[in-house]
Amino acid sequence: MSISISRRSFLASCGLGLAAGLAGCSAQGGGSAGGTAGSATEAGYTLVEPGKLTMISNFYFPPFVSMNADTGDYEGFDVDLYKAVCEKLGLEPNILPTVQFDTIVPTIKQGGKADVSLGAVTITDKRLQEIDFSDPYLDSNQAIVVKQGSAATTADALNASGTQIAVQSGTTGEAWSRENLPNATIVPLDDIIQCLTGIQTGLYAASVCDLPVASYEISSAYADLVIPDGGQIPTGEQYGIVVSKDNPKLTQAINDALVELQSDGTQDQIEQKWFGSTI
Repeated sequence: MSISISRRSFLASCGLGLAAGLAGCSAQGGGSAGGTAGSATEAGYTLVEPGKLTMISNFYFPPFVSMNADTGDYEGFDVDLYKAVCEKLGLEPNILPTVQFDTIVPTIKQGGKADVSLGAVTITDKRLQEIDFSDPYLDSNQAIVVKQGSAATTADALNASGTQIAVQSGTTGEAWSRENLPNATIVPLDDIIQCLTGIQTGLYAASVCDLPVASYEISSAYADLVIPDGGQIPTGEQYGIVVSKDNPKLTQAINDALVELQSDGTQDQIEQKWFGSTI
């Protein structure tokens, strides 16, 4: 999942200028960020609840964000990364109940309910018009998922009238499908689990979703589905933490925390836990 500027290279370059960046922040002075409801901190950013970093996500996107069926706890790579960021910032984690993915950006933009969102959210120019992102922390691509034995497995074959492609609403998988499969019928659903289950039952011919998610789900719960030969789509995406444009000092604090988590090996440990290797 390499791209022209990798997440590791980006964070490493940020680390070289961390001290200078902190000095620059001090020179700019304190004060709370405008427009975001909540309490101001000594660091100059605002929080919905004092002492807590409040997060929203769609918790149907394993291995990044999901709910443990036995305990009811939220878990995943992004949940662990979020908790590690909270620890670096000296803040208490505060995770809100799951929301639909396509409501995340409007919620963060409006402010007053959540400070951040994690959950494999791709940094895009369109989203950057509405909200800010942290520096990228993970690279990704898209993937086509079909049922084993399916006759139509390529983008060309799936781009046909009457072919139904399931996607999670508001994702880059939906955007790619609408742009590259104009003859197919694109069916937006609430979460990726509905998409994959629909392929199993024959409702949909395929789904387009994030490659790490597709690989994880096929290996853990959907053994009758496959990413076919040529099904990996090199989109060169990167994930970032969603933050309000009205809270730039929080974005900077998170960026500083991400640099530390990379340099001290914490992120590598989280990647090993959820992916079996570093990415």
